[in-house]
Amino acid sequence: MGKDTTKNLVGQPIFKQIIKMLPREQFDLLVKQCGSDRYYKTLFSWEQLIIMLFGILSRCDSMGEVCDGMRALSGKLNYLGMDCAPSKSTAGDALRDRDEELFRLYYFALIAYFRPLLSVSRKEKVSFEEFYAFDSTTITLFSQVMKGVGRNPKGDGKKKGGLKVHMLTDVHSETAIFAKISEAKMHDKKFLAHLNPGKGSMLVFDKAYNYYAQFAEWTREGINFVCRLKDNAKAQLQDVLFEKTLQKGESGVYKIEHIHLDYKKDKQEKTLCLRLVYYKDEQGRKFKFITNNWEITAEEVALIYKYRWTIELTFKKLKQNFQLHFFYSETENGIKTQVWCTLIAHLLLNVIRAISKSEKAFSTVAALIRIHLISHLDIKWVVVEGRKTYIQRKKGRNKSPTALQTTLF
Repeated sequence: MGKDTTKNLVGQPIFKQIIKMLPREQFDLLVKQCGSDRYYKTLFSWEQLIIMLFGILSRCDSMGEVCDGMRALSGKLNYLGMDCAPSKSTAGDALRDRDEELFRLYYFALIAYFRPLLSVSRKEKVSFEEFYAFDSTTITLFSQVMKGVGRNPKGDGKKKGGLKVHMLTDVHSETAIFAKISEAKMHDKKFLAHLNPGKGSMLVFDKAYNYYAQFAEWTREGINFVCRLKDNAKAQLQDVLFEKTLQKGESGVYKIEHIHLDYKKDKQEKTLCLRLVYYKDEQGRKFKFITNNWEITAEEVALIYKYRWTIELTFKKLKQNFQLHFFYSETENGIKTQVWCTLIAHLLLNVIRAISKSEKAFSTVAALIRIHLISHLDIKWVVVEGRKTYIQRKKGRNKSPTALQTTLF
């Protein structure tokens, strides 16, 4: 392989370049607000964040691997403002005792800080500027912490623990803007009470969140939504607004109805007025979508629900590119801290993709960052130009093996 004479070295390793992206002032304000450094003489909050991000971005399986890996960096720790690598016990104690609330609040602060950068993209043929999807994903824990995953054990067996990450994402930028961690046994619809969408926004979600009282409240507040209708829903047909027969192999909207759904609030029977859209996709699958918006076309209703898949892709990125099946602590506080730090790492990689304007897959960017985490290379060059520097091998090099090579076989 020919020699690459292009100079892309910088004075700081890639990990330091990532840390510099974080607004330190906001973090320090939250530390004072939460009192996270009170009674600590070593391993302050900022150092713990650095340690967690190093372990997450390098995909370490345990806190022991994280500490040993940082200890091997030797003199490079001064770039991070650290004198030495922490011991496993010190890092484990901080993960257990320091309240995860600090990292939760910082994640939300980072969402607001980076949102102008990430909100430049826009989905085609969707008329809503504020377009959100929400769903939840379950993460299994191999302990009894945060019970609620798996079947009930037989005999002396133990039931696995588990947690749910409930997430609200901006569909246009494919970035999470709100998240909540709960036990896996918590019903999904309880997450709705924590949302605060703006008037005129559009929400899309699955039928697991069918909660008619909340739908009615959103309708009164001018908040739009699209979701699937449950199979056992007792809908009262008021009028057929549109109907046509699809030919064999044809897809699209084939019926629109005006329906009423009954619900109870304050022990009183109330009625919710909705539009029901029947849709058949290219694979022949039939769907029933309900919405409280009567102005957009039925085709846009189906398209909006199709974009709900973006949140599933977000969950896939989190589980495939970060170690959410190996946790550095067996305590609930430590597990939640790691999840919040993982979400911060995910957000930072999205920011790197946006800054570099890279078209590479998220998994490719994550792998490049992991491989070159301590390399003194420009992070934008690694993400964008790294693959273009390979030079074709010159002909005639190493035509025949040396005498030493021949003796090895």
